[in-house]
Amino acid sequence: MAMAKAHLLACLAALSLIAAASRVMAGGRMTDNLEILWGQTQLINGSNGDQTIALSLDRVMGSGFRSKTTYLFARIDIDIRLVPKSSAGTVTTVYMISQKQWKTHDEIDLEFLGNVSGQPYTLHTNIFANGSGGREVQYRLWFDPTEDFHTYSIIWNSEQILILVDNMAIRQFKNHWDAGVPFPVYEPMRLFGVLWDADDWATQGGRVKTDWSQAPFIAYFRNYRAQGCEPSGYSWVCGQDPFGGDWFDGGAGVDDMKQRQQLREAQEKYMIYNYCTDSKRFPNGYPEECGLP
Repeated sequence: MAMAKAHLLACLAALSLIAAASRVMAGGRMTDNLEILWGQTQLINGSNGDQTIALSLDRVMGSGFRSKTTYLFARIDIDIRLVPKSSAGTVTTVYMISQKQWKTHDEIDLEFLGNVSGQPYTLHTNIFANGSGGREVQYRLWFDPTEDFHTYSIIWNSEQILILVDNMAIRQFKNHWDAGVPFPVYEPMRLFGVLWDADDWATQGGRVKTDWSQAPFIAYFRNYRAQGCEPSGYSWVCGQDPFGGDWFDGGAGVDDMKQRQQLREAQEKYMIYNYCTDSKRFPNGYPEECGLP
């Protein structure tokens, strides 16, 4: 990794016009940091000044929001309460995506696949780098995500992408750039939150369709926090993170030993699908990163 990091820094230095970036720590009112994009979205103002965004889905359209800021490496946290009861066919999503052309874009996905009443949600995660995706890993949550808010987090730095639920690390995607595995390092990404209909695939492979008699479906979002590097001008280089570390050394992360324990527990107890073990999908060998430590 040291050699890969050296090459990466050299590339960034060559491409960057100004090696400077501002540090951003976001919090407070949701509308200070997020903007509503489309759909029947409700903004709920609390008595203490807090705000909750309610995304709505009916037969006509879904709804969505996005962050006002783009980041090159960040830790994003947001609290979500998912669509209750019969949510089959619906997908509640938070994801980070670059503004590049689709064929070369970067993306980090957390998609919550609804189900019929009494059946658990599936947390479907995926990662794209330089347009290359297909890195799906799925989990069953160990609580009912419709009864209360839970915190979902993305940590993205030069060493890894880490996905957390209630501050428990469940998925890690390491930077194996030196082995030829694409990893998002060049393009800033923006956060989106969307509620949409995907009954052609979301619930049991599309066998269970959306029950529109239950509409409108509503998911709630609150307490958005973003700590990361906001590149200034044409600069692509990000240095210090908000905690005093270096984003190129894995800023805003989790203690390594605790992280490894959490990842092991998530894999053993909650993982229900991993593309790196799907022999039917990859009969001629798994993707390169699957065999790397």
